[in-house]
Amino acid sequence: MQKNSIRRGALAVAAVAAALVMTGCQPGDAESGSDVSSQAPTATNSPNSPVSSGSTGTTGSTGSTGTAVKTCAPDSLKASAYQAADRPQGTGTGAAIVQFTNAGGKSCVLQGHPTVAGAANGSPELNVPLKVTPTGSASPVKLAPGGQAWLKLTFVQVQGEGDGYCKSGEAPVIYPTMVIGLPGSGAHQVALDDGEFAECDGTLTATAVMATKPS
Repeated sequence: MQKNSIRRGALAVAAVAAALVMTGCQPGDAESGSDVSSQAPTATNSPNSPVSSGSTGTTGSTGSTGTAVKTCAPDSLKASAYQAADRPQGTGTGAAIVQFTNAGGKSCVLQGHPTVAGAANGSPELNVPLKVTPTGSASPVKLAPGGQAWLKLTFVQVQGEGDGYCKSGEAPVIYPTMVIGLPGSGAHQVALDDGEFAECDGTLTATAVMATKPS
């Protein structure tokens, strides 16, 4: 009789232990982790101005609700260009600032160095890709609706008067517009607000997109 009681007691303990093991494996257990988005860093900057979104990768920054901010779509951006104040000596363009404005209704992220092609007034297949040397590091820049970001292009400057000349011996080239491409955000054709793009040697340096307007 005593042996049967001990046996029944052992079976009951084993059943309870098994139930505890199964309960510890349930997906809702506090030790099994939580939604990744609730642990992501939140943006602390004002939503009314362009800000750096930090080291959040190519998908952009994370807002206070834990929702990832996407890369700016091509049709959400408005691009324009003007001649930079700080540029090499010469009679060509020297350097230009390209400005991007978020014309969409949601925040988005820009990141990276551009591709650049000289464009005439013909078909896109006639565009002339220029050799770009990137300068500086690339960090994601978050744009609220209406927010702006910039990058700077510095060309090999045209020298002399009139049509000018290139120090390399090549002939200067003039483009009415240029096509600026950004990773994941499409290609944007821009014209200078005054004049045309005049450059030498088909090469230039370019900064990454930045939240601070360059000079």
